[in-house]
Amino acid sequence: MISVHEAHGIISASVPISKTKRISLSEAAGKVLSAEVVATVDIPNFSQSSMDGYALRYEDKDINLSVIGEMAAGTSCQLVIRPGQATRIFTGAPLPEGADTVVMQEKVKCSGNTLSIQDEQFTSGMNVRAKGSEIKQGETAMVPDTLLTPAAIGFLAGIGCHEVEVYYPPDVTIILTGNELQQPGNPLRFGQVYEANSFQLKAVLHQVGISNIRVRTAEDDPKKLQEVLSAALAESDLVLLNGGVSVGDYDFVVQAAEACGITKKIHKIRQKPGKPLFFGIMGDKMVFGLPGNPSSSLTCFYEYVLPALEQWMRHDSHLKKIKATVTHDYSKPSGLTHFLKAFYQDGKVTPLHAQESFRLHSFARANAFIVLPEESTGCSAGDWVKVHVLPG
Repeated sequence: MISVHEAHGIISASVPISKTKRISLSEAAGKVLSAEVVATVDIPNFSQSSMDGYALRYEDKDINLSVIGEMAAGTSCQLVIRPGQATRIFTGAPLPEGADTVVMQEKVKCSGNTLSIQDEQFTSGMNVRAKGSEIKQGETAMVPDTLLTPAAIGFLAGIGCHEVEVYYPPDVTIILTGNELQQPGNPLRFGQVYEANSFQLKAVLHQVGISNIRVRTAEDDPKKLQEVLSAALAESDLVLLNGGVSVGDYDFVVQAAEACGITKKIHKIRQKPGKPLFFGIMGDKMVFGLPGNPSSSLTCFYEYVLPALEQWMRHDSHLKKIKATVTHDYSKPSGLTHFLKAFYQDGKVTPLHAQESFRLHSFARANAFIVLPEESTGCSAGDWVKVHVLPG
């Protein structure tokens, strides 16, 4: 067995070079740029009013002006104003030729087609968005490794960008092993349990921006598992096996992985839950063998698979690592790192009931892990402890 720290180092060193792909902006939300975006035009592409009001030449501010025509947003007709003239204008509309300033409609006095300015703070260029004031043609709009948030997507759309190059998420196959599994919605026969792992793993994969997910099933038979695993490796970049990673008579994951040409990097980690965790690689593909118990499987996903995916996709960590004061005592023997299901709020963290590896009830309420290192024998109420806050 190896330590948790050693396992993280092995996995991190094995993550393949990130894939890149050019995709439409409409499907880019949540992904990370792999190439810079350069503006192809000035934005705005014309001098634009930022207010409803009147466009004029600033040098005419002290005289009565004759109002001619109007400019609305989206107009394709250009007006020309001459000395002593002004034009009614609306937010987003282009300035007429000859105008350089806009006065707010609340700051004028109108009589028929004549207006005078009633603004003591009026300045040249006021209420005008100059051509290229957002960004100029040829300027860098966004640099690589930028997360494409909704605002980033909006900004890129606003400068006319319709495609971006991103670090593309891996294709994932989840393989369920175990003859005892039954799908929710069907009656349980003697000896069966409802299958939960594919549901929770798909949910957390979607949460971090991965949608191309397949689910395969394999009987507790080494040859059949090898066939399913081989097919999964052909179609995916990442394979998540569930169950069959221990040393029981029906645990065939390690055997099937070796038969498929996967190089074993990790089999057991000094931790609880999830001691029998398998990790291997084949070329630029990664394979994790997660424990079959749903609580152990999800814990190992958060602690090992999620960081590997984030490194692969160049994402910031979804698993926030902080320190907090623990509200209750918890004792454990030294020798294994413990990941305790916990609830974190306002700087305090509470270990939850039902810490057993097969229990999901408390996990459904948990929003964090308390991490007690292998040399620790537990914690006392009021102690500072390491906490991994789970993605919401």
